[in-house]
Amino acid sequence: RRKLRSEVAAAFPTLSTEQLAQLVPNKEELNVVKIHSHKGEAITVYMNHRNPILFEVEKVLYPTVYTLWVYPDLLPAFATWPPVLQKLAGGADLMLPGVVVPPSGLPRVQRGTLCAVTLLGNRAPVAVGVATMSTEEMLAAGMKGKGFAVLHTHLDHLWEYGDKSSPPTLAPLVTDSAAEESTGHEEELQGKEPGSSCSPEPQQLLDIGDLSLKDRDVGAELLGKGELHENRAAEPAEDGSTEHQHEAEDSRTPQEQMDALFNQCFFHALKCKVKKSDLPLLTSTFLGSHMVSCCPAGKQLDIKKSSYKKFSKFLQHMQQQRILQVKELSKGVESIVDVDWRHPDIKAFAVPEGFSSASAAQDSKSEDREQVYHAPEIIPLYGVSTKMIPLFQESGHRKGSVLSGSEVRNIIINYVKNNELVDETNKNFVKVNAVLCDCLLDKSEQDEISHLKWDELLSRCLERLQPLHQVTFSGQEPVVRKGNIEPIDISIAQRSSNKKVTIIKNLELFGLDPQCVANTLQQKVQASATISPAPGAKDRVQVQIQGNQIHHLAKMLLDEYQLPRKYIQGLEKAPKLGRKK
Repeated sequence: RRKLRSEVAAAFPTLSTEQLAQLVPNKEELNVVKIHSHKGEAITVYMNHRNPILFEVEKVLYPTVYTLWVYPDLLPAFATWPPVLQKLAGGADLMLPGVVVPPSGLPRVQRGTLCAVTLLGNRAPVAVGVATMSTEEMLAAGMKGKGFAVLHTHLDHLWEYGDKSSPPTLAPLVTDSAAEESTGHEEELQGKEPGSSCSPEPQQLLDIGDLSLKDRDVGAELLGKGELHENRAAEPAEDGSTEHQHEAEDSRTPQEQMDALFNQCFFHALKCKVKKSDLPLLTSTFLGSHMVSCCPAGKQLDIKKSSYKKFSKFLQHMQQQRILQVKELSKGVESIVDVDWRHPDIKAFAVPEGFSSASAAQDSKSEDREQVYHAPEIIPLYGVSTKMIPLFQESGHRKGSVLSGSEVRNIIINYVKNNELVDETNKNFVKVNAVLCDCLLDKSEQDEISHLKWDELLSRCLERLQPLHQVTFSGQEPVVRKGNIEPIDISIAQRSSNKKVTIIKNLELFGLDPQCVANTLQQKVQASATISPAPGAKDRVQVQIQGNQIHHLAKMLLDEYQLPRKYIQGLEKAPKLGRKK
């Protein structure tokens, strides 16, 4: 992570230390995904908050549009017309006739400079590309030819790896000049309508910007049809109110908007998601499960962009308002222990329209508010390691390619058949050629082994590939992680006075809320259960309950939660049942 942060600092020197820490955080989970482009290029993608933030091609780092929406001035930006976005997302490069030249002039760049592409009227970048010529060469060429080789855009496959949110609306730094330039081009577009007056043109500009971000198909029709403006003119009142709403939103700072979003999701979660039987509730669970599910589509909660900076400070503010009570039930782990549902702010909160039906269903069926746990689907995967490249490159795979066990098996079988390595006298054996020898045999074995059984051939191959696993939770996108998944670890520890306690770790990896597990166990066995930070594991907690409770725990994990036994470690430590003397 330090190496990545130093590489980001070197690639983007305009980032401040604080911005760098936000982009590549120390404590938050940062996932690395290896993918391949259509051209076969190996690409490393860095993910944070389930969004791709950076991607690396041939040891060069590039920001994604998700990152540029947070830092819109990170790269020199060139504006284009909204309908062009559809072409860029389809794989086209940006041609110079599509670049808008503002009165203040184009940004000064050299050939090979990494640049952002924005849509006229909105400073939020929608594409990342490399300049194919310097600014002087662009102007000398009369703004003709290819200007930028586009690497990544909003709406492409890399964007789909994230939460698929739309670009925010960021006002241009020089609004007047942009408006003048857009007005001039609008006159060219509408040249067939000489009767149009000057006054509607700003209205048309707003329509174009709005359409480009929400409806690409309608935006494309703008170039060929004039009926759009007639339809828009038929509803001036609605248009006007929408514009005033946008203006009101734009008048607030991003920090104020994030504060408002946190307040909305907070009251929504308390009103519709949490009930008294859920308490005490881990603050991390309240944020990650309840508040996040109340976040409107296209928006994302980020406490660092709010005025509070830490979720604990936000809850402290709500506690001062006497809305809830937060206590540290165990060292370093805070929980919500009480909520005043009669508080005027909770009563006065109106559930947003998009959530009304779901909220009504939850209110009418309060018992169903608890989400039924579904065990995640876990699939072992394999990554092609450096040593195994010669064996897999024949099938078109490179280092870092991710394969399932069945895919590995088929590739090996096809390789053996294509190279005629099946032993003619005994088809249960495979002849070891030079590639198999280098990939699958140790140095001490290379002179001794000339044939391998099919089973041994496949097992040796799987052992030498990089272990990965894919976890798919119900209703969520699959997540690929390095290594084998850590099982739920159950152990027995001895405390003072020869008392035994049961300790359970790694529940979070399987989507289980440790606090809920502790509460359920406590009710079933009538013994004290606590939550504490798991030693040696960041952002994880462990459940500790008095006595040897492995029998009850096994019944809950295997029968109720339907978790496979192979993902639970320590069940053999259950007390043996025998006759009492």
